[in-house]
Amino acid sequence: MLRKVLPIFIVMLYYSIDLNAQYNKNESTYKKCFIGSTFFLFGNLDQENSPDFVQLNLGYRLTGRDVISLELKTWRYEWSLGIPYGDSYFADEEKFPGFIREYGFAIAYQRFWWKGLYTAVHVMPAWQRFVQDGSKIDNGFQIFNTYRIGYHIKLFNDKFFIQPSLAVTHRPYHTEMPDSFKRLDDKWSKYFIGEPGLHFGFNF
Repeated sequence: MLRKVLPIFIVMLYYSIDLNAQYNKNESTYKKCFIGSTFFLFGNLDQENSPDFVQLNLGYRLTGRDVISLELKTWRYEWSLGIPYGDSYFADEEKFPGFIREYGFAIAYQRFWWKGLYTAVHVMPAWQRFVQDGSKIDNGFQIFNTYRIGYHIKLFNDKFFIQPSLAVTHRPYHTEMPDSFKRLDDKWSKYFIGEPGLHFGFNF
């Protein structure tokens, strides 16, 4: 089934792409607002390590080059966010004795530089719940920042868009973790380099 549908999707995508992604208020398709999310939602299909991830983005174009947005997020994770790709990523010996559930909102500023090329900074305060053996053992708080470079691609006469990107994430501040979590988290950097992203949205 996928082999039959994929070529049709690729052809539709090719003929709907507009790579001149900066916005001009005089364009007939110009819309100031958008709503969207991220394809990371598909990670919820992972039966073993589902992040129970939800994200809603609400954006506003200040100018054709400057965008601000609010991102509402929640997810859970069972490994330190600083573990790089490699043998330790999802390794059993690095797994927390439970999980961390986070709820947060990010304020993001996005700047277009050339055609669809952009950089963005996302600053997110996040409230944490530490769960072990099915019960909450502590609460926490952290600041989780994302520094992103990506490309904005208009689709279907600019009704929709996608934004493939790469990012560096950074945890500049967090409260003290419970010892059983802290022992594992302290082994790793507060930065993660090379996180892929693929946001999507609907303009209105």
